[in-house]
Amino acid sequence: MKKTTFALIGTGIVGERIINQILAHSTCEIVAVYDENSTRLQEIKSKYHLHSLNSLDELWALKPDWVYIGTPPNQHAPLTELAAKHGCHILSEKPLAHDVSDGERMVEVTKEMNVHSAMHFPLMYSDAVQSMMAAVNDGTLGSIQRIELQTYFPHWPRLWQQNPWIASREQGGFIREVFPHYFQIMYRLFNHFSIQAFQTNYPENIELCETSTIAFGKTNENIPILINGQSGIAQEEMLSFKIYGTKKVMTLKNWSELWEAEIDQEARRIEPKVKASTLFEECHSIMQNKDAYLVTFEEGLIVQKWIDQLLE
Repeated sequence: MKKTTFALIGTGIVGERIINQILAHSTCEIVAVYDENSTRLQEIKSKYHLHSLNSLDELWALKPDWVYIGTPPNQHAPLTELAAKHGCHILSEKPLAHDVSDGERMVEVTKEMNVHSAMHFPLMYSDAVQSMMAAVNDGTLGSIQRIELQTYFPHWPRLWQQNPWIASREQGGFIREVFPHYFQIMYRLFNHFSIQAFQTNYPENIELCETSTIAFGKTNENIPILINGQSGIAQEEMLSFKIYGTKKVMTLKNWSELWEAEIDQEARRIEPKVKASTLFEECHSIMQNKDAYLVTFEEGLIVQKWIDQLLE
């Protein structure tokens, strides 16, 4: 069977995670990596014994099946246009783009050039998230009464994610970096929702990203939504995505822990019941003309609109 080939643009911390995920798949292959940071590129090349490139022109000449874009958001749209015009399918980091306008460009060019698109939303390929989604869809939780997203960061940027742009108001912040993962889950579970009121706070330094946001919204079925994010506070990092039902309440805690509570019972951690496929299995499947579970740029654009609204 022909392997599905990938070329990577951007070899930061998340890009390195992508490398490890692709290398774990016998059906997938990394043909090249590229990064404007030559020191980092050489480090990744040596560590993983990968072919590195000196220019994007060299990358297009290789004609990979997929190009992964792991750069700051403002580079996503121009790189997507280049990749699509060279006939490459595109896997983009989240958020989709710098803003809705750029996101619309990305959707249009992939449609025009008839290439596949996918978003790197790793939670969508998590056993815990797929189990939570199954429990909502099959009625295990009962009637859904409320949805809550709570995120608390003692440090932003997080200590493992220090780079020049992740703290900037133009490109970074936890609304761009963290919220898209959960908004995507909410969209898949409840379709469109509206943010009806919000307050996002910023520091005095206009170069720095938001420090807090709180928002209220509702789904099309009038299920209330509470969104609460805060950084720079004296506690350990905590992320909680909670769905309240009349029979059970289920919580995704700190990305991967699945918790369940019943009436008058203390919450307990449970093991996921669903085995999820991986993103790269799905990227390979679509190359074999099979159905694939991918989050397209069209969905990424829907999420982008909620992100832009909170950053107004």
